[in-house]
Amino acid sequence: MARTGVAEERVKIPEGVQLELRGPEVVVAAKGHTVRRTLSHPRISMALDTGEVRISCTLAGRREKAIVGTFAAHVRNMIEGVMKGFTYRMKIVYSHFPMKASAKGNEFIVENFLGERAPRRTTIIGETKVSVDGDQVTLRGPNVEEVGQTAANIEQLTRIKRFDPRVFQDGIYIVSKGEEA
Repeated sequence: MARTGVAEERVKIPEGVQLELRGPEVVVAAKGHTVRRTLSHPRISMALDTGEVRISCTLAGRREKAIVGTFAAHVRNMIEGVMKGFTYRMKIVYSHFPMKASAKGNEFIVENFLGERAPRRTTIIGETKVSVDGDQVTLRGPNVEEVGQTAANIEQLTRIKRFDPRVFQDGIYIVSKGEEA
């Protein structure tokens, strides 16, 4: 496999955002939010230039070029998260047994799912804030991965087993995802 060429991406740092490189860890802070992530690869280097982050790899093959792009996307998501935040919206759907959902502390609780007596519970990850309003569940947070994983955990919490999913469509489902409005 021939390694030719240089892979490089530059990510602009907006005004009001502090970005630090502490070895392989990237720390982005703004508006009271801090997002940390370890981005390490033996052949890829990251450096701070004036007002931007330079992610590069010399003698890059196809795989290294892809990883450079992935690291740049992670940094852009971190900056967007601390500036605007991310919001996922979910909908509670039930046909016969009215289910009750609530967020208490760092736990999301679903009661009376398909008439079950024991409540189902899952953890809320990181700085994600969960609010329940009627049949709408809203998840907000600065880290897209924590918000997305919390939404996936809630969706999996109400996964139906032993029933035909075409008939029993009860559950909590992701309706929209993106940045805060």
